[in-house]
Amino acid sequence: MLGERGVFPEKFVKSMRGTLTQGGLVIVTLQPDARALYDGRTLAQYKDQIVLGFGRDAPVNQSVLFTRGETARAVDFKLAPRAYVEQRIDGLPPAFVTPPAEALAKIKREAASKRKARGELTLRGGFAEAFIWPVAGRITGVYGSRRFYNGEPRRPHYGIDIAAPAGTPIKAPAMGRVTLASPDMYFEGGLIFLDHGLGVTSVFMHLETLAVKVGDEVAQGDIIGTVGSTGRSTGPHLDWRMYWADQRIDPALLAPPR
Repeated sequence: MLGERGVFPEKFVKSMRGTLTQGGLVIVTLQPDARALYDGRTLAQYKDQIVLGFGRDAPVNQSVLFTRGETARAVDFKLAPRAYVEQRIDGLPPAFVTPPAEALAKIKREAASKRKARGELTLRGGFAEAFIWPVAGRITGVYGSRRFYNGEPRRPHYGIDIAAPAGTPIKAPAMGRVTLASPDMYFEGGLIFLDHGLGVTSVFMHLETLAVKVGDEVAQGDIIGTVGSTGRSTGPHLDWRMYWADQRIDPALLAPPR
């Protein structure tokens, strides 16, 4: 909770906000001159704040090293483990389950463009805003679920699927800069990446239209596009995903309870 340090000592940490769980993200406000090292690297700061994110299958046992002046302390902590549901999606064109050979070059190029769009760590403060839901609608898919497409097992689902009519405006959940905007990705269809700073990125998939371009700065609540059913999709919805660095985190843990 905001204003609580959680497991972290007062000498190094003023407050912590977020959930220490698999798929979670926490924002830590450090004491003046404090630093934090995680997974062998010093974490970037924005106004004394750092971010820690944990993937779907992150180890439960974690550790972070804090330093301040001549003092250093390694703090061990535990993540709450999560159980994930199974979801089966049928009726997809076979090419979206097992892409044909002629599509592989396009998929490879798109993967490179997505990596590049998340390649720069920026010092901006959108990550610290109280996130809002980008659209209202029924939740039809949840983070972490084990996915089967036309009966074939595939990678887990790393986003939140929100059903809404085609053409529904999509709002930026927090301020940020557009680092990718493509109308026709193979799996994602219309796709936008929005950089919120310190490695936190929102991803919006299956869009019908895009209202932004790469380099645009948007404020929380700005319209960035509309809901569609492009790419690997069986009906109009928004697939909202989030990254911290290379960790895929659960957007539902940042947005208000529904």
